[in-house]
Amino acid sequence: MGEKYRKGHHAVLNKGEENEMEIFGYQTEGCRKTLCIAGYVFSCGILPLVFYWRPAWSVWANCVPCTLREADVILLRTTDEFQIYSRKKVTWIYLSSLNGSVSLTPDHPVIADEDYVINRAIIRPDLKVRCIQVQKIRYVWNNSEEQFQKVGCLEDGFTAAKIHLKFGSGLTREEQEIRRLICGPNAIDVEITPIWKLLIKEVLNPFYVFQLFSVCLWFSEDYKEYAVAIIIMSIISITLTVYDLREQSIKIHRLVESHNSILVTVCRRKGIEALESRYLVPGDLLSLSGNKIQMPCDAILIDGGCVVNESMLTGESIPVIKTALPKVGDTVPWKLCGREDFRRHILFCGTEVLQTKSAGSGTVKAVVLQTGFNTAKGDLVRSILYPKPMNFRLYRDAVRFLMCLIGTATIGMVYTICVYVLSGEPAEEVVKKALDVITIVVPPALPAALTTGIIYAQRRLKNKGIFCISPQRVNICGQLNLICFDKTGTLTKDGLDLWGVVPSDKNGFQEVHSFTSGSTLPWGPLCGAMASCHSLIVLDGTIQGDPLDVKMFEATNWEIENSGIDFHVRGAPAGATIVKPSQATCQIPVEGIAILHQFPFSSVLQRMSVIVQELGGNRMAFMKGAPERVVSFCHPDTVPSNFASELQNYTIQGFRVIGLAYKRLEINHHITAWIREKVESDLTFLGLLILENCLKEETKPVLEELTSANIRTVMVTGDNLQTAVTVAKKSGMIAESLRVILIEANEADGSSPASVTWKLLEDRKHAGYRDQDSYINIGEDVSKPRDEEGSYHFAMTGKSYQVISQHFSSLLPKILMNATVFARMSPGQKSKLVEEFQKLDYFVGMCGDGANDCGALKMAHAGISLSEQEASVASPFTSKTPNIECVPHLIKEGRAALVTSFCMFKYMALYSMIQYIGVLLLYWKTNSLSNYQFLFQDLAITTIIGITMSLNAAYPKLVPYRPLGRLVSPPLLSSVFLNMLFSLAMHLLGFILVREQPWYSATDVFSACSLPKGNISRTATSPMISGKVSPDSFMSYENTTVWFLGTINCLIVALVFSKGKPFRQPIYTNYIFVLVLAVQMGTCIFLLFANIPDLYQRMDLACTPTLWRVYLVIMLAVNLILSLIVEEAIIENRALWLIIKRSFGFQSKSQYRKWQSVVASDQAWPPLNQTSYSERLESASGVSYSNPVFESHEETP
Repeated sequence: MGEKYRKGHHAVLNKGEENEMEIFGYQTEGCRKTLCIAGYVFSCGILPLVFYWRPAWSVWANCVPCTLREADVILLRTTDEFQIYSRKKVTWIYLSSLNGSVSLTPDHPVIADEDYVINRAIIRPDLKVRCIQVQKIRYVWNNSEEQFQKVGCLEDGFTAAKIHLKFGSGLTREEQEIRRLICGPNAIDVEITPIWKLLIKEVLNPFYVFQLFSVCLWFSEDYKEYAVAIIIMSIISITLTVYDLREQSIKIHRLVESHNSILVTVCRRKGIEALESRYLVPGDLLSLSGNKIQMPCDAILIDGGCVVNESMLTGESIPVIKTALPKVGDTVPWKLCGREDFRRHILFCGTEVLQTKSAGSGTVKAVVLQTGFNTAKGDLVRSILYPKPMNFRLYRDAVRFLMCLIGTATIGMVYTICVYVLSGEPAEEVVKKALDVITIVVPPALPAALTTGIIYAQRRLKNKGIFCISPQRVNICGQLNLICFDKTGTLTKDGLDLWGVVPSDKNGFQEVHSFTSGSTLPWGPLCGAMASCHSLIVLDGTIQGDPLDVKMFEATNWEIENSGIDFHVRGAPAGATIVKPSQATCQIPVEGIAILHQFPFSSVLQRMSVIVQELGGNRMAFMKGAPERVVSFCHPDTVPSNFASELQNYTIQGFRVIGLAYKRLEINHHITAWIREKVESDLTFLGLLILENCLKEETKPVLEELTSANIRTVMVTGDNLQTAVTVAKKSGMIAESLRVILIEANEADGSSPASVTWKLLEDRKHAGYRDQDSYINIGEDVSKPRDEEGSYHFAMTGKSYQVISQHFSSLLPKILMNATVFARMSPGQKSKLVEEFQKLDYFVGMCGDGANDCGALKMAHAGISLSEQEASVASPFTSKTPNIECVPHLIKEGRAALVTSFCMFKYMALYSMIQYIGVLLLYWKTNSLSNYQFLFQDLAITTIIGITMSLNAAYPKLVPYRPLGRLVSPPLLSSVFLNMLFSLAMHLLGFILVREQPWYSATDVFSACSLPKGNISRTATSPMISGKVSPDSFMSYENTTVWFLGTINCLIVALVFSKGKPFRQPIYTNYIFVLVLAVQMGTCIFLLFANIPDLYQRMDLACTPTLWRVYLVIMLAVNLILSLIVEEAIIENRALWLIIKRSFGFQSKSQYRKWQSVVASDQAWPPLNQTSYSERLESASGVSYSNPVFESHEETP
């Protein structure tokens, strides 16, 4: 790409990130700018308006390309398929503004350290910095690397040792002042947008500009009634939109306003200072003490430990333990220095520090990592302020359709100009009539009419407890054909009940100890593990932590307390947690257990460990985690030979199983001398903890409903594979009769390349436990499951999915065609999986409880959060009811809204074409419709229909096919085209026949019928009676005929296009719409057959013989019958269209359809009991999509 641009003119900002953009350098040129200003004046403001809509055009017109170093204007373009342009002005930051507080020279030691980006950005000797602000993030020009780089965060390349060395003592005042000036304040400022700004932005929308043009034209033609009506509707629409935007702005402002004024304690090299959090800069050293501290920034913990509530980010109110970044002298960046997830050392902005635990006599200390909008909370707020645009073909097609209408209008304008010029009409009249054609073909009410269905669907969803923050996604829900579900808390109940524990010794597994009887577990290592191997804390007198940990600990009948000042254990931190037997427990030979150190749970490691010491007794290490992982750290002699079968026995019943192990440690070692690898080795296996996690009552019926509607369901969980498969079978996601094929993939190991193996998962037979996630069970029958298409399901772990993505990418699409269960998936892998399904052209929905699912919820076409935590702002939809019943509701409403949008589009297009045909026919006689005739059609007919036609509710049953997803599709285009032909034929027939009638007169519009004598005496001065027509009158027989045909035809197409089943309730259930149609039709028939001179004169209608009126009714009836037959027998006939598709050899363009054909025709697929190897040995460096905001611990075993 770079070859197409001048060297230094183009670069990529945030490469590889979600907000990646291309940037181009431009320099303002005086001559060009002068010409543009002249253009602004001579175009009467049209040119600046065009530049406002197209910022790239403004840059290209005013500037010349240059290098980014020389640029004073930066043009940005998103790298996604939308390629949206934006314009940013380069600004300067002058360090001389600090002279009052800091005396700086070009060689000052504070700005001499080239390790920092901010120092490399300072231009010497002027001491100034070039910067741009993009989506609330500041980027400075790095002079040495010649690129714009983000500031407001510490450099990623620092090692852990360097962070301790450079920032462990705090910043000097000079460093702090310079960083504050360059990085900006540590504030997530979301201003409440002034109403005038919102108003201007809304009014400058192209839609309202077109309306303004239309209104001005109508006022010039004295068509003031409809102009006033459009003005009133526009004012209402603008007012409601501005009100909603203002309320949203206030809501976001309130979400973050308290963040900017938190009082913090900062360590300086010359002491401690208290200041407001907005003055913090990256590198500041925070001193944390006390409880319930709101974090105003992202910070790296370097001394002590913390217990943090990250519910703001993850949606899960489970305390998370944070540990200090170790002082290691590695040369690798600090994020890669340890085996643990580096996020374990980060206190994220917006989270609450529940407890602080100092390592010694001092306080807990943390180095500010990121400030402002660079932080986790800032990133979340930015995702709300700058949502990713959705690419839905409906909106692209709508633009294309609009362009076709504009093309049609252009033809009509040329025709109008020719007719009126040849007739010798004044130039002013010719221009007005030509411009009128545009407002007829492209109705100003079109966009408003298209949104009514979405608005009504939103209201119905709200009544069902489903809230939407992204209305445009409602239509997309109508196309969903694959739904990913989290398991725990989504398909299954939130709470876990401790069913029992299965102790283990040298002789194998013992009898199950059940806790249902209330009996306590006798003292031993197993009891000690249950009492101490957790991350529970006591807060405000209650035990808080992971529900699994709480259930496990409560079963022991022990108590938690913090150590007092008289507690002394060598190397133990002050305030260590102590667990003691309660008075209710039977004789326990130990006074209690002190938890000296924790190795926290990680979803990547799938385990946690603790170092504990009995009060006055032995020191031990306990481990708890996924059974397969725990036994891999145990001495083989301690693992029962029937481990795999015993584990399978419980997992196939859907139980949640946790493994426990321990080892004794030497007391004479200091706590800090123990590293995790050493502690977690040669353990003794203790047994299995069995927890029950039942399906929610609503799960199975909902999944059955989705399956019957041909909507594919997939489980994406962090739980055990066998448990996930069992839940999938119990819930009906996988039919009991179908086979499950396990896909196991392994990374390259030494000389062995990466491999993938397909094995049949059976219920009773098993293999060993060593190198598996789920003790694979290989059946004897190796025949391929070819009973029917899709008669098998693939299941795999996150590890296998990652290996396949990196080493077997060509196989991934084939695998995804039948993959149903994904277990042990990390949050990043969940997001990546959703993205892979989208690449196959699936419309993907994601339903999760908000915990660890936020990344996938954002990535999906429709993310549905079952959590009402603040994290739900990342999801387009949030359900108040915490079960998956919301999913079919959303799909039904989405389908109804989508069909409604198509119905309204077809209706508005036909209404425009009907009026267009009628007006062009009348233009042939240099006539037109009168203002009142236009007003009746536009306001009394179309506007009211547009409001009421969309009121049909969603059909209560999901049918096994989706509505059309494209406007530019044969059925829809055929419907519009055929109905347009019927209207054209009917109008032409009426227009020609009326001129052939014996009573027709081109000059005397009263020749057709005589009026009652009583009326004549009362209206003797009326021009109707004199036989003459006012020069300004539009009255003619052609006008009357065309108007009646067009007006009633608008009602006919409204009736024909108002579809009911299978996606919406039948038309008769829309009582308001039926009543409106009845009243409108009655009014039109009354006008047609009434002989009321005053009314006819006001409407510019000519009196015609009754027989002619009957002819008109017959023509309209024939049109109605033809339209209904065509719509029902052809347009809505799915079987017919399928036959046509097959006849013409039509092939679906969807990737998943193509892959389904490939899989169906591959006789060797799936390759059961076979192993495939990658062609290359080197390890691929594929990285799953991840967002640091949402990466947190998964479901804690």
